[in-house]
Parts: sequence; C-alpha cells; structure tokens
Amino acid sequence: MKAAAFASFGGPEVLQVMEVATPQAGPGQVRVRVRAAGVQPYDAAVRAGWTPPGVTGDLPRIPGNEFAGVVDQVGEGVTGLAPGSEVLGFSQLGCYAEYVVVGADQVTAKPAGLPWEVAGGLTAGVQTAELALDTVGAGEGDTVLIHAAAGSVGTAAVQIARMRGATVIGTARPDNHAYLRDLGAVPVAYGEGLADRVRVLAPGGVDAAIDGAGGEALQASLELVKDRDRIVTLVEHGRAPELGVRTTRGERTAERLGRFAELYARGRLTFHLRGTYPLERAADAHREIEARHGRGKIVITID
Repeated sequence: MKAAAFASFGGPEVLQVMEVATPQAGPGQVRVRVRAAGVQPYDAAVRAGWTPPGVTGDLPRIPGNEFAGVVDQVGEGVTGLAPGSEVLGFSQLGCYAEYVVVGADQVTAKPAGLPWEVAGGLTAGVQTAELALDTVGAGEGDTVLIHAAAGSVGTAAVQIARMRGATVIGTARPDNHAYLRDLGAVPVAYGEGLADRVRVLAPGGVDAAIDGAGGEALQASLELVKDRDRIVTLVEHGRAPELGVRTTRGERTAERLGRFAELYARGRLTFHLRGTYPLERAADAHREIEARHGRGKIVITID
C-alpha cells in the first residue's frame, strides 16, 4: 500500500510517499481503507524524533492517529462490523496510509451526515477537548478561559463548555474573533496585557483555563485562576509539575467519538476545516500545522 512515512527524523521534508506492507487484521481487529486522516502537532513531534510511550519498531514510521474510512477486513471475534461499514476512529500511529488496522473498539459508525474530511479529523479535537474540560471540572456557572480557541481542540472545547452551561472567554488573533463569537465565546486578543483584558471581561473571576497555546497564555492563566488544579495545559507538559497545573487525563473512547459524530450530523456541533491535502502533500500539511494559530483542522485525504 501507499503511505506517507519517514525513514529518518527531521523536518516536514522527510515525509515521503512510500510503498509499505499492507497490514492484516488479527483477532479483535478491523482493517479500514482510509479516506481521510487528521493532522496534529502530535504527528509533527513524532516525525521530528519523539517516540510515543509504547511505540517500538524500526523506521520507516507512518504518522497519524485519527482517521475515517471503510472497513474492508474483519478479524476473528469481531461482531457488529462488516466489510463496507463506514467508520471513524483512532490509533497511536499509522493513519497516513491507504489502510490501517485497529482494534474494533477503536472505531465507531460514521453518520451519513458527517463528511469524510470532517470525520477523519474529528477525534483529536473533540476527545482532547472533553478530556481537558473533565480534568478541570468545567460546568454550569463556570467562567472558562480557553487559549487557542479557534484551533480544532479550542473550537470543540468552546462548544462543549457552552453545552455544559459555562461562560467561555477565548483567546485568538483578531481575525478569528467573529468566528469565536459565532461559537458562543467572548473573544480576546493575545499579547501584552492579556490578563488585564480578561479581567475586564470577567469581573467575577475566571474559574478554569484550558491552555492550548503555552507561553504568555499559560502565564495569564496562572494569574487569573486561583485554583491551579483547574488549569490544564495541552502544550507545556514539561512545566506542568513545577507550576502545579494539570495535563489531560483519561483515554480516548469510541463511545465519546460516536457521541460527537452524531452531534455534528444533527447540526449541533461545528467543526471547521482549515485545509485538506492529498497524501502526496503530507509534508505541506505538516508545514501548515507547525505554523500554528490557524483556524480549525488540517486533514489529509486519500483516494
């Protein structure tokens, strides 16, 4: 099969389309013919040299940990799925490819009203967002500060927090402020004086913060949120212990993914696509994800 993979660590240019062995579904697994795969900073870190916990094996390595496609092979013991089932799901690696093999518990049915490109990139945004909001206990009556609120995780976090009855203040560049208002957030610009601008918008204080930007955004969260147990950083994992803030806890699940897929299909969730790239341009997709601060999700499509 064809896959976008790398034989050495480095910049986006190391991602190349290669011919690799087609995986086979074992007991409890399904093989999916991939139609779309989401692109994340996680993938760029893997390409640059980071090895996720539990990953072993030699190079070349195929990045990508979220996908949508059609089941074409079912392993022994799998029930409820058959060749031809349209699904979306998640994996640790291996999704920038024509085929991916995962456990049957790592996929959920794709609703008819969910486009392939959105389905392929849905997992990271909605699952990370809900796990982060659960970590800080965000709910009814809270004021939640969400940094990088126009990105894929931020977009989901704003909407989920609003569904829970929270007031949301979202940081973003000025050209994304109208977008955040449409999602239900009160927008605020990055830069010097951020904490003071948030205080004006939240005279009653900020109860919790989701940091998807790091740096000055995390510093503003430390100034604004009294209880550091209610601050979660998605980017500054190395500093979290010394600062006394949290990182996300919990596992991705097919149940959660299916729930948000249905919300999208029913028009109750917005998920913006920033851009799509064919498999042959995976390196360009990584260049765009590493530019940061873009609105919405980047997805690789596979014919």
